[in-house]
This record gives sequence, structure tokens and C-alpha cells, in this order.
Amino acid sequence: MNTSPVLTEASATPGFPGVTFGRSAEGFPVARVSDTAFAMLPGREGRHYLATGWKIARPLAEWRRCDFYGHSGELADEAAFRERVIENAEHQRERQALGRHEIFTRVHTPWGMSQHTTVYAEGVECHSTAGHGGFRLSAERNRKVHPLLRSKDGFYEEDSAWAIVAITFPHLFTAFERRCAERSIKVWWPDAWETIFATTLVPGESHVKDRRAFEAAHADDWIVISALRSDHHTGMIEVIATRGGKREQNAGERRFLVPSGEYEPGRFGFVIDADRHRSYDGPSSFVVWQGRETS
Repeated sequence: MNTSPVLTEASATPGFPGVTFGRSAEGFPVARVSDTAFAMLPGREGRHYLATGWKIARPLAEWRRCDFYGHSGELADEAAFRERVIENAEHQRERQALGRHEIFTRVHTPWGMSQHTTVYAEGVECHSTAGHGGFRLSAERNRKVHPLLRSKDGFYEEDSAWAIVAITFPHLFTAFERRCAERSIKVWWPDAWETIFATTLVPGESHVKDRRAFEAAHADDWIVISALRSDHHTGMIEVIATRGGKREQNAGERRFLVPSGEYEPGRFGFVIDADRHRSYDGPSSFVVWQGRETS
């Protein structure tokens, strides 16, 4: 059962952090969780997405679209917006209870000199630099990381490898962070996940595993590596394709014409249907192809 406080603008906010929902000056849903502001903003083709802001001092009813920045994923509807906001409130509440603290250190990292350090526990530090950041584990802590995921130097960058630290020391992370970490390991290290947890990931759970399956299924097919609207054939897309979508310098290339309405690249590339997409040797719209001999 969800026990997070869901309040109106005028309500008092019990505990930390409370959640306040409202409508902006322009009518879109907004919310506040401590210093973090959220908005459900309209996007293209009738879609909506989650945007965030920081320390907007005015009442919610005076907030405007220009107060928000970034793109934190699509939202199906207002109910999904409220769920994401409440999830963030729970995350902030758990994070405060974990007792992380900041220190100043001058530590050399693979990403440069550390400018800011958050201590999660003894031997578990998160460093920020001018350009990037990530975790540094002590030698003792690093030995606890599964060999399939372990970094020899004990550094784990913040974009994806941080998830390795989170699944190794789950008690140091919030429930939201643990869910994100599990998704990340499944996506980028599927073999390790399947070995460690004795399971098999199904299609759609791992980008890496799905790409492998796609490449195996279409190893002998022509897959588009470049495409543009044809200047010579109205309503057609001129494409350059190689076998299996290979991009090596010596990969044999062919051109095809694909109707504009059919061309949807998909997750891993557009596969040419040799029975419907005709090979094309005529004048090219590709600058890199102009002047070549026809293939």
C-alpha cells in the first residue's frame, strides 16, 4: 500500500519530503518534492514527457514551461505522472535515511581529478569531476564484486557501470536505484546477469542480447547503414546497405530505393526486402557516392 503523502498546494506537508500537486499557469500538471519541481509537458504527436526544474520559489499556479528543462522519459497519462513523482519522493526519503555524506578529497580518477565526493559507506565513494564521474571501491569492497562484472582498478563510471556497485551492495541504495541498476545490468551485461542469477532473459529485456539475436538472424541480409530522401525519385528514400549492416571499410555496399512510407529504421536497422526494394544504380543523392562507378 502506498503511504506517501499526496497533497494539494494549500496543504501542510508532513515529513520529508512531502508531495504537492497542482496546475501550472499554462494548465499542465506540475508537482513539487522538496526543491525538485516536476511537470508533465506536451511533446510531439500528442505525447507527453516528464520535465524537471529546481528551486522554483513561486507557487505552483505561477509555474511556466520555461521553468523546466531536460527530458526524463515519456508519460502515458497524468496517472503515470503522479506515480513518477511519488516514486521520486520515496527515493529522496530513503536516500536521506541512508546517511550518505559529502567530503572534500583530491583523488585521481579515470575521469580526472575528483571535485566532489559522496561517501556511501567505508570503501564506497562516488566521485564527480569536471566532465564525468563514478564510484571508487576499496580493494576489500571490490573483491565482493562478482568476477564477471569486477573492474580491476575498482572504478565504475556513472553512466552504466554504477549499477554493478548497486547490485553488489544493495543495502546502500534506494529501492528506485536498485530497480534502475537491475535494468541496466540486464540491458548491458546480460550474460553476467543470467549467470549470477541463474535465469534467462526474454526478448525485450536486454538491448545487447536483442542486438545479437538481430545480427544473427540477418547476417546475410542487406541492412541500411545510411539513408536520405531521394532528389531523383519522388516519394522514395535512397539507402546504402551492406551485408549484415557491417560498417568496415571493405564491406561491399549497394544502393536501394525504399518507399518513404515504408522506411522505419527500427531498433537495429532497416532490413532490405530484396523482393520489393529494388537495387538502384542511377544518379545518387549521396555526396559520397557521386562520381563512383555504378555497382
